[in-house]
Amino acid sequence: MVIVIQCTDGVGLVAAISKVLANEECNIVSMREHVDQEENKFFARIVAENVTDPVGIEERLTKVLPANAIVKVNPLPEKNIVVLVTREYHCLSDILTRNHFKTLGAKVKCVIGNHPDLMNITKRFDIPFHLVSHENKSRETFENDLMQLISPYKPDYLVLAKFMRILSPGFISAFNMKIINIHHSFLPAFTGANPYRKAYIRGVKIIGATAHFVTSDLDEGPIITQQIIPVNHSFTLQDMVKAGRENETAALAKAMQLVFEDRVFVYNNKTVVFD
Repeated sequence: MVIVIQCTDGVGLVAAISKVLANEECNIVSMREHVDQEENKFFARIVAENVTDPVGIEERLTKVLPANAIVKVNPLPEKNIVVLVTREYHCLSDILTRNHFKTLGAKVKCVIGNHPDLMNITKRFDIPFHLVSHENKSRETFENDLMQLISPYKPDYLVLAKFMRILSPGFISAFNMKIINIHHSFLPAFTGANPYRKAYIRGVKIIGATAHFVTSDLDEGPIITQQIIPVNHSFTLQDMVKAGRENETAALAKAMQLVFEDRVFVYNNKTVVFD
């Protein structure tokens, strides 16, 4: 069972946590902790055995920790997700394959696309596909249509698997720090559209992919993970795009694993990640 804690730092926190678990005869298998000294914040992820009273342990831990501590005991071992797509298949294909073989750490409840291109591959995996076109609609109407489809599934997270639409602050706030995006650039470099073209023109020697939580500031949300690959003068723009797709798929897969296993803590537009 996993226990995650985020609170103000203080003397004796590890001892207090250990004592509560020992009193409940819970065995600590692993414990990772981090202190941000500038922010005076404490973070911990604990894996424990013999946890028979999760609610009681959560209450007892809260009592011995500083005020406003965030404590979660065994937060949903398998998450439910909704995947949003446009036309590019590579990230979705990886998600559907992992979901099929139960290695995703989450269950894909449905896929929503604003184009029909990925309907066929989604249905091959027996996953519901919903088409919500953005054409001839205001952004408000489009997002209302999305929300009506998403809400009944009650997802823990939305995954933007190359969903090439900018979401409004209102929509994002309804899923605060629950939207995972993959951006085809090593942020903060080359935000927005056409980052590979920008990188090609700039003559970069590495290209990257960044998985991050979505905020109302475009491509500036808390970063979960980043991956890079080397390139050189011989790479055409098409070469960069092809190589980048593999990078994007890997970075998004890693980010989902970290988030679904409750290894990511968010604060002040940054993350603490217990990999």
